[in-house]
Amino acid sequence: MEKKLKGRTAVITGANQGLGLAIAEEFVRQGASLLICARDTRKLEAAQQQLSALCGDEQKIIAHPADVSSEEDVRELALVGLDRFPRIDILVNNAGVYGPLGPIEEIDWEEWARAVNINLLGSVMMVRAFLPHFKSNRYGKIIQLSGGGATSPLPRISAYAASKAAVVRFAETLAVEVREWNIDVNAIAPGALNTRLLDQVLDAGPEAVGGAFFERSLKQKEQGGASLRTAAELTAFLASSESDGITGKLISAPWDPWQDFPARLEDLSGTDVYTLRRIVPRDRGLDWGD
Repeated sequence: MEKKLKGRTAVITGANQGLGLAIAEEFVRQGASLLICARDTRKLEAAQQQLSALCGDEQKIIAHPADVSSEEDVRELALVGLDRFPRIDILVNNAGVYGPLGPIEEIDWEEWARAVNINLLGSVMMVRAFLPHFKSNRYGKIIQLSGGGATSPLPRISAYAASKAAVVRFAETLAVEVREWNIDVNAIAPGALNTRLLDQVLDAGPEAVGGAFFERSLKQKEQGGASLRTAAELTAFLASSESDGITGKLISAPWDPWQDFPARLEDLSGTDVYTLRRIVPRDRGLDWGD
């Protein structure tokens, strides 16, 4: 079977563990070369070795430490990528943090702002760094990792919720802005994953995150959570030519029938399905309001 990312090159942030590493592994299996980054150099080097062992002869894995909230780091990462690869086709903005856990008036403000800097501003800076290259090629794939906080309130985890909602609306807006260059921009809701973010919630305890959310997280830990592989496969689909023309969407890896999307391109392009929107009374069967 033809590898769907053969000959393509992707940049993946936060690729040294968890979902980022799972996405990188799937991309390598599908034939891609990679530029991976993360803040932890030791884990990044281990990830590079692990991924290199999966590579074919024509693939290459470059690892470069970077903090996506640092404009200087992002600029240097882009220079490295564009120097080492003749063409970059895909950007996966995966790096993210929960930020401080607890009531908004009690948490550390600098930590709250730093979480927004990483989750939102970091992804925007990455886009700014690589978008001119995509435009020059008149093609590209930009994939933003969202989360549960983007579509529903997430009490006591407000930095994460607010920044991830902003990430989705940024993706929707950017998709319209760059459509004429054949650049597709989508956001992914990967599902409730058992990663370091879940461990952070459990370590914080019910006093910080609330009893209901803590119990739900504990149950998730025991039952295994959503599949990292499914989220990685959706990311590879959105990075491939199979998804050309699908853009401006927030797609759930475990719940949405994304494998069927190519056959639904007209519906996806002509409607606001799989987007953030305001609910008005008539959407809920009420006979008041417009």
